[in-house]
Amino acid sequence: MLKWGVARRWITSTACRSNILSELKQRGLVSQISQPESWLSSRLKEGKKIKLYCGVDPTAKSLHLGNLVPLMVLLNFYVRGHDIVTLVGGATGRVGDPSGRKSERSAMEDLVRETNVNSIGKQLQRFFLKGKEYYETKIRENESRRFGEHILEDNYHWWKDVKMLDFLAQYGRHIKIQSMLSRDSVAARLSNQNSMGFNEFTYQILQAFDFYHLYKEHGVMVQVGGNDQWGNITAGIDLIGRLEEKIKEKPAFGITVPLLTTSTGEKFGKSAGNAVFIDPEVNTPFDIYQFFYNTTDADVERFLNIFTLLTSSEITEIVKEHAKNTHLRSGQKILAREITELLHGKDSSKEAEQVSDILFASVRSGDLSLSGETLVNICSKANILQYGSKSETLIELIARLTNGSKSEAKRKIAQGSVYLHSDRIKAIDNVTNWEPYLIDKTVLLMKLGKQNTFVVKLQ
Repeated sequence: MLKWGVARRWITSTACRSNILSELKQRGLVSQISQPESWLSSRLKEGKKIKLYCGVDPTAKSLHLGNLVPLMVLLNFYVRGHDIVTLVGGATGRVGDPSGRKSERSAMEDLVRETNVNSIGKQLQRFFLKGKEYYETKIRENESRRFGEHILEDNYHWWKDVKMLDFLAQYGRHIKIQSMLSRDSVAARLSNQNSMGFNEFTYQILQAFDFYHLYKEHGVMVQVGGNDQWGNITAGIDLIGRLEEKIKEKPAFGITVPLLTTSTGEKFGKSAGNAVFIDPEVNTPFDIYQFFYNTTDADVERFLNIFTLLTSSEITEIVKEHAKNTHLRSGQKILAREITELLHGKDSSKEAEQVSDILFASVRSGDLSLSGETLVNICSKANILQYGSKSETLIELIARLTNGSKSEAKRKIAQGSVYLHSDRIKAIDNVTNWEPYLIDKTVLLMKLGKQNTFVVKLQ
């Protein structure tokens, strides 16, 4: 068995850097690159640095896994010595991006948006700091460390002083209505019964100007975003081309990444209702570890390629070893370990893995040799300990812990998907007397379905 804890990183030779675009395509991280792609490839082949940016609007308190896909593109460039800019949409978040939406976003209060801007900004800084630390663990002693510069921006800083009449007078003639109407995000909304407000219609102008501003003021050449951002990105390229004479010498480019889905086509994200967030106050390192540990076999290789910095050859070997004994879930374990380390650091990853090994091995086998106090301590430290009252019934407890209804809790019990104490004890009815199921008269282990296990301290 290979020791993946000391996995090697990509060699940072000029030859390897020049292949970064094709490499990211092979890993499933890149869907489209605007033309002239050959110009960009040649610049990378010559060993010249480029600067890239990716923006995110403050529509929630935390970034989620879907947001990480374009950020992983930036991280791959960043650890190879290229400079990156991450942009929080303090201004564009006020307008609302219509891309991929059938209806207008709900308005957000200023205080909530400002809180989200600050929170996401900190997460972006933390992501690249932890990504740098994660990458350094892959470096062999005889290899050099080459990192770029990371700059965090908020587009409210340049939009807050822009006056509408001045903007229209200076830039309006360069923005073509025909092009705006042809964007997928606009055409899709105009073709159905859902109308589009002027605020959403002009969103692409705001994002285009962001690209122009970063191109002109920071030397940013490449914008990275999801496939649904292609129209907004090309709008920026078009605006830069109309305003900058040096565009022929220094073209602007767009790179898009695929929408994150499972092998069955299930989407990830807030709108799909299954978002996994990177803020440890929302989803703990243990949550992240368990999510990826429960990944299906069909998704292991793809997620290793997207969310880790392991080499393609290492991933191939992991998948090969995993296929020999899939029931051991060795591939999922490496996947969970690597991503948790990337997001939260090596110590958090080790801790999450230890808690998982101890807790779920006990639940599966029924060997509950751990004391209630020990379980409380390790689960409290991992921030996964729940609390309840012995006066609650099983139905009430399930409904509260899952933020569901009592009827849903009853259905889970009737379906035989609720286990108490261990996998050997299935709940067949509502429980009012907890004593037979408790460890040291205080701790309850409750498993719901295949993936969710709760550790509850009942008082």
